[in-house]
Amino acid sequence: MPEGHTVHRIAHRFTRDLVGREVAVSSPQGRFAAGARRLDGQQLVRASAVGKQLFCTFGSGDVLRVHLGLYGAWDFYGAVSGLGDGDTSGSMGAPRLRRAVRMGEDEREQPSAEGGLLAHFPPDPVGQVRVRLATHETVADLRGPSACEVLDPDAALAAVEKLGPDPATSTDLAAAGEVVVDRLTSRSVAVGQLLMDQSVVAGIGNIYRAELLFRARLDPHTPGRRVPRDTARALWEDWAVLLEDGIRTGVMLTREDLDDEGRVAAVIDPTLRHWVYGRGGEPCRVCGTPVVVEEMAGRKVYFCPSCQA
Repeated sequence: MPEGHTVHRIAHRFTRDLVGREVAVSSPQGRFAAGARRLDGQQLVRASAVGKQLFCTFGSGDVLRVHLGLYGAWDFYGAVSGLGDGDTSGSMGAPRLRRAVRMGEDEREQPSAEGGLLAHFPPDPVGQVRVRLATHETVADLRGPSACEVLDPDAALAAVEKLGPDPATSTDLAAAGEVVVDRLTSRSVAVGQLLMDQSVVAGIGNIYRAELLFRARLDPHTPGRRVPRDTARALWEDWAVLLEDGIRTGVMLTREDLDDEGRVAAVIDPTLRHWVYGRGGEPCRVCGTPVVVEEMAGRKVYFCPSCQA
């Protein structure tokens, strides 16, 4: 499932390549036909992310809310600007080449006919495209989302207010952190579940959950009520660091022990990126104990039974 950093990067791409332009909105698949008619021909005035949800605001005030869920992705075609390391400001200054880029669980250039550049524009919709947003230069196709709906401004605000704090959108990190601390330490539910509860804290998925808990040396089964407030606060502060790095680079690289050369290697080789996630049965990188993988609320959770005792 795409985690919070990916959705923020998608919002940055919309900001660069579609915001400020009139957008033709259609539903090639047909399942979003009514919503598409409501938005078609309007100017896209803002794109923002909160946690794992994208909110695209149009000139009328209507908001397209998208949650990619487990299988959703955006395909961008045409004049698509770069989102290079260290440059997610939303500036339009980056080169806008005719490219094909997919942004979902991962982020990659799509195969095309001429050396990585898109040969034909606009491309015909391929497969089950729920909604297409198109300008004269850029097309964004959405496929496989768990949620795709048009909301009025009040309903959009209500949707945001249901979510927990997101470090990337919090104007006061300390105050937002206290909200998370209160929500996390007031319940008897396992901390491993609470970190995935988007009403507690927004944007954390399975990878970041496992890695945050390892970095805190915290057993995922620990009831929230038994997590010291200082530890809960440290989890929030660490999440802010990891999220900022993920938005900047597009990579969930969670090992703080890597030097610059090690980071370069981990960007190339995904098996080097994490402490415990995806490493069930392999030796812990710190103590050598086999990493445990268990089911928790229908999702796999990875942890070291020694380091996180």
